[in-house]
Amino acid sequence: MNVTVIHVGDLKEQYYREAVAEYEKRLGRFCRVKNVEIKEERLPDQPSDGQIAAALQAEGERIIRALPERAYKIALCVEGGQLSSEQLAAAISDCGKDIAFIIGSSHGLSPEVKARADLRLSVSKMTFPHRLMRVILAEQIYRAFSINAGSGYHK
Repeated sequence: MNVTVIHVGDLKEQYYREAVAEYEKRLGRFCRVKNVEIKEERLPDQPSDGQIAAALQAEGERIIRALPERAYKIALCVEGGQLSSEQLAAAISDCGKDIAFIIGSSHGLSPEVKARADLRLSVSKMTFPHRLMRVILAEQIYRAFSINAGSGYHK
């Protein structure tokens, strides 16, 4: 199985890069992971609603071009439903095909990207930096595959 993580922006912090790399190394037992970085649009410190919408549109077009055609698409967004780790594991197992996770910028995802998603997922009602979300998502993907494999990682 192939897992693609499409994310807006890069990981500038070394500790985030190291954490993501560790979980991706562990995932190598279960699947192939590919990261696709989408260029983040530059915005002023206090952007208008119109500037944010234009940035999301531009990022969204790049995300849509990067989406694997036949993959089960999971968009991380605040209006999505919340799943337990076990429920995410079941969703991954049940989809029966490659998976693409989509992480937007700090302003979210365009409506067009959300419309293409097979599943809209909210990780928490709390707010996290979108770069930290890459680490959280990598850990949860690893946890889901570990649950499906029956390993002792998930307790």
